[in-house]
Amino acid sequence: MPGGRLTHEDRRRIEVWLADGLGYAEIGRRLGRPTSTISREVARNSAPGDYLADHAQQVAGHRAHRRKPARPAEPATDGQPTEAARGFVDQFATLLAATGLPRMTARVFACLLTADASGLTAADLVRRLQVSPASVSKSIAHLEAMELVVRQPDPGGRRERYLIDDDVWLRAWQADTGAHGEIATAAQWGSEIFGTDTTAGARLGRMGQFFSRLSEQMSGSTLTETAVYDALTVLAALVHAGRPLTLDTLATALGWPRDRTTDALETIQRRPSIADPLALRPVGPETYILTPRPDRLSPAQRAALEK
Repeated sequence: MPGGRLTHEDRRRIEVWLADGLGYAEIGRRLGRPTSTISREVARNSAPGDYLADHAQQVAGHRAHRRKPARPAEPATDGQPTEAARGFVDQFATLLAATGLPRMTARVFACLLTADASGLTAADLVRRLQVSPASVSKSIAHLEAMELVVRQPDPGGRRERYLIDDDVWLRAWQADTGAHGEIATAAQWGSEIFGTDTTAGARLGRMGQFFSRLSEQMSGSTLTETAVYDALTVLAALVHAGRPLTLDTLATALGWPRDRTTDALETIQRRPSIADPLALRPVGPETYILTPRPDRLSPAQRAALEK
């Protein structure tokens, strides 16, 4: 019953709900128990790498028969997190998992997030989370691929320590910004392939415009005045020519080094709003032209103008 010890049936329900991907908070709500009770149960009575009801019941029974004096929950004296800290890690990991991060990876990340400045070793993570070394290794690899953790040699031994440094949020922000820019470019390309007067083309055009603006807002004012000036100069040259121009033709006409002209073209491609309401389009190897942005006029407006 709520408030008493967990029964074998309670543990069977926990096993099923964990397999279904429910978080500790939701399991606690369904059983009428605090979240910390569920997190403590899973941490203390899990089999290696998983929670099994029969195993948990057996372990809990052995522990009860030993009749050891109760240990205080606060504070921890062996370097392990307190009960409140463990509860926070579990709840925070559940929130991260809801964003799409794998459950075990979210738990490892939350554990590292609440560690001290020296970080944790793989053995520390195994001990704190009560999981297998393989689970920790896989989660660390996932986090490293996302550039969310860094590894450093352990001064006291041959093991490596994992930690979250102060630049992690900047790297995550920049990664999102770059991804949004790539989505915007791909969507605009798709709009042209399907045709801006089709349902798919118009939808992709709106998508490209949205992610382009989002990328620009997230990137902030990262362009220098010189970069903007050069980009506008290249746009003016293309408008004046009224025809496709190669990179070398642009550089020669402007009297610029080739690298400077390349940087200006790349600036326009990264920040399409600089050319608005026009769009820079490659029409051949290192050859570019300006065209009206397909999302600025509706199919009806374009048809009316073509009469």
